[in-house]
Amino acid sequence: MFQRLGGVAAIAAGLTYVIGFWVYFSILGPVQYGSLSVPAEQHVGFLVENAALMSAWNLVIYVLNAVLMVVLVIAVHQRVKAAANGLVQTATAFGLIWAGLILATGMLTNVATSQIVQLAETDMAAAASLWRSTVVVAAGLGGGNEITGGLWIVLFSLAGFQSRTLPMPINLLGLVVGGAGVASTLPVLASVATMIFGLGFIAWFFVVGVALLVMKPEPATA
Repeated sequence: MFQRLGGVAAIAAGLTYVIGFWVYFSILGPVQYGSLSVPAEQHVGFLVENAALMSAWNLVIYVLNAVLMVVLVIAVHQRVKAAANGLVQTATAFGLIWAGLILATGMLTNVATSQIVQLAETDMAAAASLWRSTVVVAAGLGGGNEITGGLWIVLFSLAGFQSRTLPMPINLLGLVVGGAGVASTLPVLASVATMIFGLGFIAWFFVVGVALLVMKPEPATA
């Protein structure tokens, strides 16, 4: 039963990424929201005008995603627990840490959004300063690099190879996506690796979700 719940959570998590990318490329990208080449006051103005949208976006891509991630991490732990115990436990630890960082990012960003909007009415300079600080802290927690999530999916994929409870193509995809997450810590590769990680994770979420829904959890025979 929990495996099916994990499958639903995986597919729903993939949809949060789809929504996140859609909002970014259709609304935030064209105005260069978050770009350091744009004055912070301009970003604050955009935030004030679109506070409801930004709060909803943060709730979906961070808070909702984090809740779904907890369910998924436990479900895949159960799926690959036939592998080396230390490997599975380490993978699960990184997965839960990542979910916690995502949740913290969403909570921080939404609280800061409310404060920035209020400050902008009386002190634009203070609002711009808070916006800059929020961007840096949020990036450090859950958006600037993807090493925590990358390590989770790499270790989970290795456990999948050992336990043989998921098809090899899914494990290979996990290694590629997770590897991109780890590579996002390198400044020279950060932008490309982060994009590969985000887009690749959408595909990974969906295929893992389907596997959890339709495949029996018992390991395959040799």
